[in-house]
Amino acid sequence: MCGRYSFAPDLKIVNQHYDIKVDDGTLIPNYNCAPTQLLTVLTNETPGQLSFFRWGLVPFWAKDVSIGNKLINARAETILEKPSFKQSFRHRRCLVPADSFYEWKANVTGKKKTPYRIFLKDQPLFSMAGIWDVWKSPTGETIRSFSIITTSPNEMMAGIHNRMPVILPAKFERFWLEATNEKDLLELLQPFASDKMDYVEVSDFSKRYEG
Repeated sequence: MCGRYSFAPDLKIVNQHYDIKVDDGTLIPNYNCAPTQLLTVLTNETPGQLSFFRWGLVPFWAKDVSIGNKLINARAETILEKPSFKQSFRHRRCLVPADSFYEWKANVTGKKKTPYRIFLKDQPLFSMAGIWDVWKSPTGETIRSFSIITTSPNEMMAGIHNRMPVILPAKFERFWLEATNEKDLLELLQPFASDKMDYVEVSDFSKRYEG
């Protein structure tokens, strides 16, 4: 799964990477992006600007917002089979900017976990594949929310965890937002190349990041 990540890049890097204009003060560095927070995304609806959506997908048909706490991730392998995800995959996709994500490796007894920060070697910013939806409460409240798509681990991640977020190569980010062919979109939901990634163990205080 992907239960925590960080997004605290230089504003100039964000503007260059996405070819947008984000003004000073728009982004606050967040080293502990967590479920239920309002976090930065770029959607297929407004790809030229940053939006702030709640992490934890609340489908439009949900009876209660709390369902989002269980839908922070969508498995790539079954995304078209799940009522919570299939319509969003087809019509409402987004990029989830990050500069790293966190994962915890269990020891042989399973009683202790070691936290790691995972990042790209030569890229200070990357996009995870996401889907989004809009939910309206009985009282008229509107909540825009998203889920991060996960896939099987690459060789590096397999030594840490059995899942990883789908990281999109930069050249396919715009395609993820604009494409309509399901087969083409599904082909993007692959593990990112191990040789382009690295990780570092972080101190125990980082357990506050664990989902």
